[in-house]
Amino acid sequence: MLAAGKRSTPQSDRALEKLCRTYWFPLYAYVRRHGHTQEDAEDLTQTFFARFLEKNYLAGLSAERGRFRVFLLASLKHFLINEWDKARRRKRGGGVTPLSLDWQTADTPFQIAATAEPSPDKAFDREWAVALARQGHRAAGR
Repeated sequence: MLAAGKRSTPQSDRALEKLCRTYWFPLYAYVRRHGHTQEDAEDLTQTFFARFLEKNYLAGLSAERGRFRVFLLASLKHFLINEWDKARRRKRGGGVTPLSLDWQTADTPFQIAATAEPSPDKAFDREWAVALARQGHRAAGR
């Protein structure tokens, strides 16, 4: 493991390849056991290895710091939590402030506006202009 953390030598390249071949399936199986589909587990495992190697976490390892297997699994767990958080953020709007729509009382102004404009296109144009005017009025009042 320590040899894999040293870059740019034939020995370190072979050690890194061996490390990846040895641990890919156990990590993949761990991800699958957490309920991910085959495709998602493959992608997550590959992405984990790519980031792990990109950030060169192997460079800081030493025999005194403990077992590599424990370190690798803890790193995978941390990675999966981060990926889960990212996915949840995307589902909740990606960190964008939600827009509050007044859909519960929308029918009252609609009933009033419907009597004034029979054409849906003209009604849309009219309501858009009114909304724009309100927004301009609010901005001027700040």
